[in-house]
Amino acid sequence: MMPAFPGRQAAWRPTTLLSVVALMGVLGARSTQAGIFDDDEARRQIRDMSIKTNERIDTVSKGQIELANQIQTLREENARLRGQVETLTYELESAKKRQQDFYVDLDGRLRKLEPQVSSATESRSSDESRSAADAPKKPVVDPATETRDYETALNLFRANKFKESAAAFDAFVKARPDSTLAPNAEYWEGHAYSSLRDCRRASELFRHVAAKWPSHPKAPDALVNAAACQQELGDAKTARSLLEVVVAKYPDSPAAATARQRLKK
Repeated sequence: MMPAFPGRQAAWRPTTLLSVVALMGVLGARSTQAGIFDDDEARRQIRDMSIKTNERIDTVSKGQIELANQIQTLREENARLRGQVETLTYELESAKKRQQDFYVDLDGRLRKLEPQVSSATESRSSDESRSAADAPKKPVVDPATETRDYETALNLFRANKFKESAAAFDAFVKARPDSTLAPNAEYWEGHAYSSLRDCRRASELFRHVAAKWPSHPKAPDALVNAAACQQELGDAKTARSLLEVVVAKYPDSPAAATARQRLKK
């Protein structure tokens, strides 16, 4: 059986086909355009991320460079300070050595005068000594041996062998307590112990020098050194008291001038 309207059906079919093709073309175009838009957006996001990443890398790099510069500056400052400390330490040691040499030289000059004074005293008392025939005689002392033993101990001190020097001076004083060099020996023994950082023993020796031989030239200096030892031990009260004794008892001595300066501090 034939369709009722064969002509109309023939006309519809090509038109419908064209419409479908056109619709598919439009949809395909839109799909293609959407794909293009999606690719552009992805590229833009990638570009933005790349820019941000580069900026972060630049920031981190700058921070690392600044940190490296700061570390280098600190190293240079540390090296400079270390150099200053070494210089100050050397200057302090040099000043201490100069002072030590000065005192040793002064000791030698004073000792050249002491035998003369001792000889004069012995001459004045020679008559009295002869009249006391029954008095016990003291053992004869060899001045050369005495001087040699003293010089040996002093040379040990000069060579910074403080422990050996202290022992040698101590032996000298015990063997020759009445020697004219005994005050000097005990004084330098105190300095040896002070150099060994035994301030307590040093202070005892210095004060003993001033107590046993108050008229000796070393007495005021011994008290000043004893005060320094007490200050080192944290006993400021005793240190001040010793300095006041120097000023009162030996007002015209160089040690008294030193004591006055320290009392002002």
